[in-house]
Parts: sequence; C-alpha cells; structure tokens
Amino acid sequence: MAQDGGSRNDLAASRRLPRHVAIIMDGNGRWAASRGMPRVFGHRAGVEAVRRAVKAAREIGLETLTVFGFSSENWSRPPEEISELMMLLRRFLRRDLAELHSHNVRVRVIGERSSLEPDIRALLVEAEDLTHANSGMTLVVAFNYGARDEIVRAARQIARDVEAGLLTSAGVNAEEVARRLETAELSDPDLIIRTSGEQRLSNFLLWQAAYAEFVFLPIHWPDFDERALSGAIDEYMRRERRFGGLKSSSSA
Repeated sequence: MAQDGGSRNDLAASRRLPRHVAIIMDGNGRWAASRGMPRVFGHRAGVEAVRRAVKAAREIGLETLTVFGFSSENWSRPPEEISELMMLLRRFLRRDLAELHSHNVRVRVIGERSSLEPDIRALLVEAEDLTHANSGMTLVVAFNYGARDEIVRAARQIARDVEAGLLTSAGVNAEEVARRLETAELSDPDLIIRTSGEQRLSNFLLWQAAYAEFVFLPIHWPDFDERALSGAIDEYMRRERRFGGLKSSSSA
C-alpha cells in the first residue's frame, strides 16, 4: 500500500530511492477480457499506463525506468495481435518522442532488431539519436527482448575475443560478461515490479536481476498509475538489501 506524504518522506530520508526500476507490464489481455473487450483494447489501454508510469517515475526522481514492451517469445501470439503491438510502438514513438525529449528523458532500446520492420528500426534509432545527450531520466524500452538470447550473444562475443587473442580464458569473469550486455552502461535494476499477480521473470533481465528486489502487484497493467508505483517503491524502501551479507543489526 502507498504511504502518506509524511511517511514517504521519512522513508526517503532514511533509505535511498531505487536508482533503477524495471517493470514487467503484464495483464493487458486479462484486463480487456474482464470488460468483454478484445485483447487489443487492453494493449491500447496499456500504452496509457506506460505514459503514466514514465511521468510518475520522472517526477519521483528515478534515474532509470525500464519497461518490458515485447518479448522475443511474443512472436507466437496471433498475427493480428502482433500487428497491433507493432502499430502501438510506432504510435508511441511518433507521438511521445518530442515530449520525452522536452523533459530531458534519454531513450534507450534493448532487444534484437534485425527481425523488426525497417520503419520500426528507423524509429528506434531516431529516438536514441535525438535523446542521447539528455541528462534526465533514462527510459529503457525492452522490445523483442529475451534475456537468454542477450546472454548467449555476450558469450559469443567473448568467444570471438578469446579466439582473436583479445581476451584470455582466465580473464573471463562477471565483469567481462556484463560489459557485453545491452545494458552495459546502465546500473542493474534495484527493483523489479510485475503486475497482474504473476510471480516470475519471464526471461527478463536474468543477469541484471541477480540482487534486485521484487514486488508483485495484483493489478493488471492498464490500471497501473502513480499510486501503484509509489506503493511499490515504498515497499522497496522498507526492505534491507544485504547482497548476500548479514543484516547490519545482527550477526545471525
């Protein structure tokens, strides 16, 4: 549950906000079905929730917000649903890019691009190029993204570097893997939120989520708003992150 303003300020004073929040946006189809509407209706409402989340994250003062827009496994969905999702991405980039840029938001896109339509690839490049020098919040859009594929591609790059003599096998470590991931310049997520009540990662940021805190919300994504984001962050700030160590107040 969200805290009132005083409680939230007290928490913020004693513990830091998360630098990086990542969201698995789940439940569009179920939200639409509960209203007797087709799944595409839920996806359209989900875009509005993205806008609310970005605005709220910016106002809260997050450094990075990552949203999981389309997974590499989503290609198995019906063609008409995939077409709708691609159309919504086009519309979001065309309509929202100028506003994001005006608010000093830097846009980054992670995920495999070669299988996307040329105009979508061009829009992604345009979004990144236009906003690359912005110094405000970074909005990361994970689109056609799969964490296992990302790790495999990093491993292949390491193998090529070892074969080329640029790296020894003894020099392969966690840092070498991390710097070959698409998120290399970003901090790892401190908090991962998933909506719709499901409690799994679904091939999302598997490497980067090693020490993330998780908050699972029972609401469907189209109902996500500033109150939901603030409540999840409040829950995060009540926790003590130990990164494998002991509690600061106990040696147990």
